[in-house]
Amino acid sequence: MAGYVYIVTNHKRGTLYIGVTSNLERRIFEHREGLTPGFATKYGCDQLVWYEEHLQIGTAIQREKSLKRWYRQWKIELIEKMNPDWRDLYFELW
Repeated sequence: MAGYVYIVTNHKRGTLYIGVTSNLERRIFEHREGLTPGFATKYGCDQLVWYEEHLQIGTAIQREKSLKRWYRQWKIELIEKMNPDWRDLYFELW
């Protein structure tokens, strides 16, 4: 089963939330609608600014754990390499 690692935020260079899922469209919809209680909902992180697809969910989980240990600046640089304008990529998924 494929997996995705993703980063959502509340605004450009704002609070960052890193997650992993097997269904990116559904999971980001849940963030946008505030359907899951927790960190992302508490801080209004509902804009998809970065994601990465993996062939195996286990690989995605390992990548998520690795990214969570990164310095904030490294995460910002990762986002800006793919998405320099911090566009909400949710509408570009399909």
